[in-house]
Amino acid sequence: MGTTKYSVIVAEDERLLLDHLAEKIEACAPDFEVAGKAQTGDEAYRLVKEHNPDLLITDIRMPVMNGIELLKKVYNHCPLTKFIIISGYSDFEYAQSAIRLHVSEYLLKPVDPEELALALGNIRKQYQIEQKAYEDIFNESMTRNSPEQIAATLRDYLVQNYNMDINLNLIAGSMHYSPSYLTKIFQQQYQMSPLKFITQIRLSQAKHYLSHNPELSVKQVSEMIGYQDQGYFSRLFKKNTGVSPLDWRNR
Repeated sequence: MGTTKYSVIVAEDERLLLDHLAEKIEACAPDFEVAGKAQTGDEAYRLVKEHNPDLLITDIRMPVMNGIELLKKVYNHCPLTKFIIISGYSDFEYAQSAIRLHVSEYLLKPVDPEELALALGNIRKQYQIEQKAYEDIFNESMTRNSPEQIAATLRDYLVQNYNMDINLNLIAGSMHYSPSYLTKIFQQQYQMSPLKFITQIRLSQAKHYLSHNPELSVKQVSEMIGYQDQGYFSRLFKKNTGVSPLDWRNR
């Protein structure tokens, strides 16, 4: 049975500190692999969209896009990615605004290797707890089934749990598959990725609630289908339907 690997994007504007931090991560926690390094906030966001990492470690002060702005965008795009914030002591109060963005850990510069190891250990425990929830269905025995059966099982699971936080990286890891392979076999059967499938179900249910449950606010509908950020839900809804949730309801 292989060791689960966790992908990490590291963002720090000073190249020397960035390289040292990446080395510390892989030295104190070999199961955390640095998938990308960025020196600006927008570069970090591009890497997050490309790799869909398990963890983002970012300095609070970043050029082009600061750490708080980066976390907000990443939380909307990859809500299951966990965060570790790094900053100087003078930025402590500023960094407190990151708490509502579900930051897992907060580390002061210079980063102490023991504190980093402890923070990564806490992240690992959180993922291990989440992974156990998937292993009753998605495990090594599941891999004896055909790709078609695996894709159908995943589809059924997504339909039943569409409004929950679903981590496809952990589901794939439970079967010792890569996320890209799991996405590939799903896409071959249903002509869309699992993430797009979840979005499709959520928006379909949102339309139903908006049309048939006038007592529900847009915020309530957003939360009921699995989006805690009403603004993100509204933008996503309009992107896919051409109208806002309120306009859909009024129409």
